[in-house]
Amino acid sequence: MRTAAVLLVALPLALSGCDKSKAPEGAGKPAAKADKADGPGKSAAVGDSKADAAGDAVANNNRPQDGASPAEVGKPAPDFRLTDLAGKEVRLSDFKGKPVVLEWFNPGCPFVKYAHTEGPLVDMASKESEQGIVWLAINSGAEGMQGFELADNEKMVGEFGIKHPVLRDPDGVVGHLYGAEKTPHMYLIDDKGTLLYAGGIDNAPFGEVDGGGERIGYLDQALAAMRGGKPVDTPTAKAWGCTVKYAKKG
Repeated sequence: MRTAAVLLVALPLALSGCDKSKAPEGAGKPAAKADKADGPGKSAAVGDSKADAAGDAVANNNRPQDGASPAEVGKPAPDFRLTDLAGKEVRLSDFKGKPVVLEWFNPGCPFVKYAHTEGPLVDMASKESEQGIVWLAINSGAEGMQGFELADNEKMVGEFGIKHPVLRDPDGVVGHLYGAEKTPHMYLIDDKGTLLYAGGIDNAPFGEVDGGGERIGYLDQALAAMRGGKPVDTPTAKAWGCTVKYAKKG
């Protein structure tokens, strides 16, 4: 399973502030209650109260729906509006009545690069789009942080063959609202607007399961359950990847 390649990548990842998390855990926790982030640009949402997170959302130009509460699995997904790489405004509510996947994105993150060039995100978005899923990528990296520059995003969109919108959230309001910790960090919203899943794509960073064992495609399972009208067995799972490069407070 490309053991040599994984070893060659390990040292640069450690130096870049990315980390390979352990197997998913904490099923059933609200999406906004995230584990402690690490590395540069760690999430300011970590440790904040729900009231603080909601206040931040409203204070920043009311870009989420006014009075929106932090995202929580099993409850309505907070509405928001962001602009794509061409400057076009996109609202989550534009897709009312359709299931939506949100993917937190950073074009400079090695985990994102792997997922889009060798891993599960190579063609997942395009295949799901053909089945009626709306796929939105969100970059919550702050100015001056890894993956922020517009040119870098445009370049990687081309290299990865991304057809869906990549939305910019430079002050991290929407990222904090959803409790996004990692890139990639995945969220599934059903056609009624309910948040069904929050967590990693699977339990296998770089295609390797920590400690061995079987790969579990958590997002795939959530999508299948949604289509079958069944509850999602694992509604939350630990996300792996680089920390979201939020703006530093203070």
